Amino acid sequence: MKTQMATPTGPLAGTRDPGSDSLARTVQRRDFFKSLAAALGTPIVFSDRLPPSDFPAALAQEAARLVGVPDSKRQLTILSDRPLNAETPAHLLDDDITPNHLHFVRNNGHIPERAFRRDHTGWQLQIDGEIQRPRNWSLEALKREFEQQEAQITIECAGNGRAGYHPNVSGNQWTLGAVGCARYRGTRLADVLNASGTKDSAVYIGYYGEDPHLSRNPKRDSISRGVPIEKALDPHTLLAWEMNGQPLPAEHGFPLRLICPGWPGSTCGKWLRRIWVRARVHDGTKMTGSSYHVPKYPVAPGATVPNEDMEIITLMPVKSLITRPKTGITTAVDQPLKIRGKAWSGTGRVQRVDVTFDFGSTWQTTNLAEAPNRYAWQHWTVRLKFPKRGYYEVWARATDDQGRAQPMIVPGWNPKGYLNNAMHRVAVRAS
Repeated sequence: MKTQMATPTGPLAGTRDPGSDSLARTVQRRDFFKSLAAALGTPIVFSDRLPPSDFPAALAQEAARLVGVPDSKRQLTILSDRPLNAETPAHLLDDDITPNHLHFVRNNGHIPERAFRRDHTGWQLQIDGEIQRPRNWSLEALKREFEQQEAQITIECAGNGRAGYHPNVSGNQWTLGAVGCARYRGTRLADVLNASGTKDSAVYIGYYGEDPHLSRNPKRDSISRGVPIEKALDPHTLLAWEMNGQPLPAEHGFPLRLICPGWPGSTCGKWLRRIWVRARVHDGTKMTGSSYHVPKYPVAPGATVPNEDMEIITLMPVKSLITRPKTGITTAVDQPLKIRGKAWSGTGRVQRVDVTFDFGSTWQTTNLAEAPNRYAWQHWTVRLKFPKRGYYEVWARATDDQGRAQPMIVPGWNPKGYLNNAMHRVAVRAS
């Protein structure tokens, strides 16, 4: 596992001071490596020359433990530990259903203590605002009073692929693996809202979670986003308490999370404590400014875009991933090589997946399986023969049921590096 971090944080580094200068960061990093060296039992020679984004490979597992990464997530690439953000290498996303331990993690604040304790005693979900009968719901009441639903749902971070944008943009440098498809059990949010008597004045919902802000200031929210009332009332939008047959893991929102299929993962709020039905567009933390917004019109790379010219991200773009083989494989000339992967779209259905190994001169259609339900990713396979010795690249292109296809290169630039759905490619050598 390659473990990455921008600045050592977590239990070893104490509380990060946003205003600390480069000298303080250097001292912090040096002290961090002293702790790692102690764990290894020998000095780390030339540690001062190690790129600031990397840990020593031999210490990756120990480093992950020391910064508090759960044991179950050690195969993931850690982008930050405070908050915990981790992506899954593409070749580990080959399962039909993403196992909990391989599902990416995107957090904005601290994981609540309740989630670590796995105890929902005293927990309630508050539903209020533009409704006729405000109420607090226990987990037992939600399970008892509403029909339960189970579905495989693909969740993808809007910033997945951010590392591919040029010029570079700030934020977690996700490559390909901020996506996963798990099986969730819960109840329709629409059923709960309807039981509360949603008023005609309802326009939007906003969620609030129990995750403490990084500053630990109780007056600040880590994130509070939402969706239009139409999306909230969509029968596919869920309040989920199980993930792959188990209570939600701590890092995935125990005891309850929101699932808004086809929209950015940031709308799928975790550790829910309140849903506020509003008569206007929600304006919580990370709902305004440039957060989860893209320009309303094409802009030049590196352009500054006024906030009034930005719009909220809704539908996620069509996308695909090659999960086998892992890039860099060597195969025999004229011997069929099985290629397989996943494809998904914000519309909930992919129409076709094509692949090329001659940089788009010719394309071959794959065998695309039907999804078990809408918003689950779809599995595809194809066998390719490489005609002669040499280096090849296999590219995959998905097209959804609205006719939208992936671009070959990174799509239109935006200031926050969202919605990169450029084709995935893997290197293959034929010999």
